[in-house]
Amino acid sequence: MELNSNQIAEILPHRYPFALVDRITDYEPGQWAKGIKCVSVGEPYFCGHFPQQHVMPGVLILEAMAQVGAIVILSLPENKGKIALFGGVKNARFKRQVIPGDVLEMECELTKRRGPVGIGTCKATVNGETACTAELIFAVQAG
Repeated sequence: MELNSNQIAEILPHRYPFALVDRITDYEPGQWAKGIKCVSVGEPYFCGHFPQQHVMPGVLILEAMAQVGAIVILSLPENKGKIALFGGVKNARFKRQVIPGDVLEMECELTKRRGPVGIGTCKATVNGETACTAELIFAVQAG
């Protein structure tokens, strides 16, 4: 299944400039999701990070991966209308810079779930090359 930006907006509460997933290319509710972010020089954070050499901030790469993970958990019928908050980040590793023109391909697999808390194993790549890996913890809360 695929989701466009309008369909993503029906699931996630994020809006510009913090909507960091352009498309979900495939997903299985409650299990895993794959999505993309087309990185553009027009992104507001490039004004200051860094004006002379644009690099997507690592925390925003983590946030984009978390939004893909939020699709996994919030696409379940029982979580409709709720929000997924960051509960934690473990073992984040950045392997390459993400710059304008890159297509950031992200995947998140929900590996554990206990009540409103879930743990996802996430990876972001550019042209098949790993940009970031991390384990993200989500806490689902009523919207």
